[in-house]
Amino acid sequence: MHRLMLYGMLFIGTGPVWAADWRQFRGNDTTAVADDATLPTSWSDADRENVAWKVDLPGRGLSSPIVVGDRVVVTCSSGYRQDRLHVRCYAAADGELQWERQFWATGRTVTHPKTCVASSTPASDGERIFALFSSNDLVCLDLAGNLLWYRGLTVDFPNVSNSLGMASSPVIAGNTVVVPVENDSQSLALGIDPATGVSRWTAQRPKRANWTSPAVMRGATSAEDVVLLQSSAGVSAIEPFSGKVLWNYADGAATIPSSAVRGRTVYVPSHGITALHFPEDSANFEQLWRGERLNPATASPLVYGNELFVLNGAGVLVCADLHDGSVKWQLRLEGPFTSSPVAAGGHLYVFNEAGLGQVVKLGGDKGEVVGKGDLRDVILATPAIAQDALYLRSDRALWKISAR
Repeated sequence: MHRLMLYGMLFIGTGPVWAADWRQFRGNDTTAVADDATLPTSWSDADRENVAWKVDLPGRGLSSPIVVGDRVVVTCSSGYRQDRLHVRCYAAADGELQWERQFWATGRTVTHPKTCVASSTPASDGERIFALFSSNDLVCLDLAGNLLWYRGLTVDFPNVSNSLGMASSPVIAGNTVVVPVENDSQSLALGIDPATGVSRWTAQRPKRANWTSPAVMRGATSAEDVVLLQSSAGVSAIEPFSGKVLWNYADGAATIPSSAVRGRTVYVPSHGITALHFPEDSANFEQLWRGERLNPATASPLVYGNELFVLNGAGVLVCADLHDGSVKWQLRLEGPFTSSPVAAGGHLYVFNEAGLGQVVKLGGDKGEVVGKGDLRDVILATPAIAQDALYLRSDRALWKISAR
């Protein structure tokens, strides 16, 4: 059995959990879309226009906030060596700090100066919070902040690290916490029991540094959801509970932008974008099309309506037809971008590294920037959308943006 510290398994319910949650990186279904949300198209940090609240954060953090019921959860890392790990919970209504838990890192904390130890977005199953750090420390808390279990994965896998820092985010699927820890040395993915922290399976992965996060294909088989693990080698479709590999796409893929999913189709950053379809009750995939003009840089692609949106290295937003990958229109935005776009209510929201948010109206024969908002801070994290609000963080602050 893997070594782990168990500090109790009792769940304490402490409030409502709503359907409009945003429980992991790019949302509950990893689509980055909250179509029913109504968000403002302009805001200002200077005069607090459409800024419901703003709170200060300790240390550093590139992880996205998640929203579970009436709670907003975010991770940070602090200290000269970034070895102090923070999990913070705020009230969604007013930004009041509900609780904070701090831990010492048990693994390596060396990262590139642009990133930090708190780069992986936490995930939640609605009862528990799972926070992963670049030091390969995995923390499980209940919604009241009580520690349920803690795993220092470096204890079990001493060579799981890379010199630039780890950044892949865990996802919840099939009642399993899927944790990717891919790197140049001891490259793995784990399926972990959310109640106990014990590994259900451990899979060997391609030995190359990888910062992509898994995507979830909901109800892709009659048994359960399917998790898509992307790497330099391609994409593997995994049954989350058992770790069984259903199929492999082995023609290579990017190691920074993550795949986008719509239904049973995944749009992989590979040779531009490659669209793969997973037929019902099939043991393999079909390649639908390949768009070599669609080249995502750091930001992950996004599917909205009948269109695919890609943000390239020149800061150009490219809109492609979902059915054949043909380019419909292009729009130059003010970059550069590290954060990935999200979409709601017919608009795409994207923040550049200087903190300028740009709102692009979608659905027409061309893209149009219809609003902007400047937070005047370095923004590298992807926003979260929940309950008609946009939640965004920098190293120093966490904002709730919503129409008053």
